Amino acid sequence: MAQWIERLKDRWKLKNTWQVIIVLLVFACTGTTILLIKRPLFAWWFPDGEKPLWATVLYFILILPVYNIFLLFYGFIFGQFRFFWDFEKRFFTRIVNRRK
Repeated sequence: MAQWIERLKDRWKLKNTWQVIIVLLVFACTGTTILLIKRPLFAWWFPDGEKPLWATVLYFILILPVYNIFLLFYGFIFGQFRFFWDFEKRFFTRIVNRRK
């Protein structure tokens, strides 16, 4: 078995290799979804095709919470909601503690 899978299993405290694969699949689906929604959103917001700089900046600011919502959604669909809920809590705890 691949050593990197074992390291992920230990780091994420998962029970088996199959769970690691599902978690990686959830990350892949989430990233792909975020990638695929950008173009239609910008086409809808700016039908003339010209994107102002502020729109790109706003997109990158808003994409973080949207990404996290999709992560929880796909986690739920693939039966790993508890893992991703705990993952989100750790992630936001790190962000908040960094500011202090």
